Amino acid sequence: MSAIKSYLMAFCLCLPTIMKAQEINLLLEDELEEMVADEEATNYDELLEELSQPIDLNTATREQLERLPFLSDQQIENILAYVYLHGQMQTVYELQLVEEMDIRTIQLLLPFIEVNTSVQEKHFPKVKNIAKRGKHEVLTRLDLLFYRRRGYEQQYLGTPQYHSIRYQFGYGDYVQAGFTAEKDAGEPLFRQHNKLGYDHYGFFVLLRNMGRVKALALGDYKLSFGQGLTMASGLRLGKGYSLATADTRATGIRKHASTDENGYFRGVATTIGLLKGLDLSAFYSYRKMDGIIKDEVITSITTTGYHRTQTEADRKGALGMQVAGGHLTLHQNRFDIGITGFRYGFDKEYLPRLTGYAAYNLHGKDFYNVSADYQLRLRRLNIAGEVAKGLEGWAMLNRLIYQPSQNYKLMVVHRYYRHDYWAYFANAFSDGGSVQNENGWYMAVEASPLAHFRFFGSVDMFSHPWEKYRISKPSTGFEGRLRVEWTPSSQWSMFVNYRYKRKERDVTGTKGDVTLPTYHHQARYRLSYQTDKLLLRTTADFNVFTQQQHSYGWQVTQLAGVEWWKIKLHLQGSYFHTDDYDARVYGYERGLLYTFYSPSFSGEGLRYSVHLRMDLGKTLMLIAKFGHTYYFDRDVISSGNEQIAGKSKADLQLQMRLKW
Repeated sequence: MSAIKSYLMAFCLCLPTIMKAQEINLLLEDELEEMVADEEATNYDELLEELSQPIDLNTATREQLERLPFLSDQQIENILAYVYLHGQMQTVYELQLVEEMDIRTIQLLLPFIEVNTSVQEKHFPKVKNIAKRGKHEVLTRLDLLFYRRRGYEQQYLGTPQYHSIRYQFGYGDYVQAGFTAEKDAGEPLFRQHNKLGYDHYGFFVLLRNMGRVKALALGDYKLSFGQGLTMASGLRLGKGYSLATADTRATGIRKHASTDENGYFRGVATTIGLLKGLDLSAFYSYRKMDGIIKDEVITSITTTGYHRTQTEADRKGALGMQVAGGHLTLHQNRFDIGITGFRYGFDKEYLPRLTGYAAYNLHGKDFYNVSADYQLRLRRLNIAGEVAKGLEGWAMLNRLIYQPSQNYKLMVVHRYYRHDYWAYFANAFSDGGSVQNENGWYMAVEASPLAHFRFFGSVDMFSHPWEKYRISKPSTGFEGRLRVEWTPSSQWSMFVNYRYKRKERDVTGTKGDVTLPTYHHQARYRLSYQTDKLLLRTTADFNVFTQQQHSYGWQVTQLAGVEWWKIKLHLQGSYFHTDDYDARVYGYERGLLYTFYSPSFSGEGLRYSVHLRMDLGKTLMLIAKFGHTYYFDRDVISSGNEQIAGKSKADLQLQMRLKW
């Protein structure tokens, strides 16, 4: 058996279809870029941050592999079985020998996995080993702006530079710790309301695999249970053009190491193994949040994280939120059953404006959420779901994934979220980005019937039984997507996307008296050529938005990247032309480490960027990115305090990483 394995492994290493990990990021960038363009709003920086610590396939547990959103449950089972039966992998490319693993999934995984063939510790390491062998990382960033916004004339209290510093310490999957400090552009540093330095500080400690204590988090952390109907802080991958990123999987307790100032908990959380297959998670959090207080009542909660003006500074930490609860899960080979329950509340009464589409929004002082979730795993079939209850309303989601063969995959999702359902921390599959006021069916098929081709198609039929933003009555909608990919070789790839969406919206200026359907057509074509040292990518987008009249938008983008010595250089330029904001276009630019930048453009103009990265050994990394946008159709950019006098804006981002 070992001889056969060695022969097959050597054969795999010769296959040209596998590209280098540093190039594979392009495939993931495609996936995330499409979801941003479709406004599947979430913080994609968190995906890159959470996966920044590579997972060792030779020692990975089910829980670790489940953090990778590209793996199906069957693929996870097969990886674990392969290592158990055949021993340690010698290279990540050995994944091609694992049953059900396809080239595309491996390409998505490569930046986030590794193979370590040395002897691994089976128990929580000793303190002296942690101190001696742990890895350190310091990451600092500085943004310089070559334009001036109106706010700096009188309103903004600080300088226009953005700055952050982050430190992390890690010892395998056992120990992770660190802190972050951040100052947004316009915020003061070491003065006024930030006399202690930065505007935002965060810290975390996460310990894993300490016997029965499977996880222990102190400081800042994130939680995710079930299908996200009650608790799913942080990242959510939604509808896209691939089922590799459409699945939902709970990840339990995770660190919060990013500079995001919202969507996390601060306190303590732990997961304890009570019996074999039976785990209990418990958590407590208390943290200050931004908001507007009038007469000792919270009228609004602010989530921008900006404290640039005196008004914004007065809102900083104006209210407190307390959360306490737990999750009990029974995990068996073929099924999981879980129960989640927690209470949360503010230190003051929360009474936002409750009119129109916001009439059934959360309000009060103390709340709760409870839910039951399940998952059944058969060889080709996976069924999962959750039903949840809040202080008001209830919600339900059920998902089915069927994979008759390696080249075909089907997904069906049904969700029903009552218009009065309250769940402050919910983050689940939806069209409108909110787990409230929605009923819908989503069906998607992915197929690779021919060599070098992949086809994807989906439909989503949904309704909103109550008003929504810009819709003053109950409404319905439909969305359809198609994608064709052609990858004739490891150098060439091409795809075409098409998306059609019909929704209802109030006609502007009628104050809700007239509501008509909107029709939005979006098409994208991309051609890529890449080798070890060269990358060329051409992208073209075309949009048509219709409500009473047509508006059009299109853009053409060219990317060129080269690698020489220890330097990687990427040049990108775009021309865009749209009739209005509804026909806006989205682009993607290579950004700083652990960041994802996909700006939108409306009007007519040019955008170009230069991205330079230098790696000096394994210790020092330097990145510089310069971007410039020029508009042909305006003399002023943006409005209010963000207004820029002129047709153009330019900025320079600098980043340095030290590892030892």
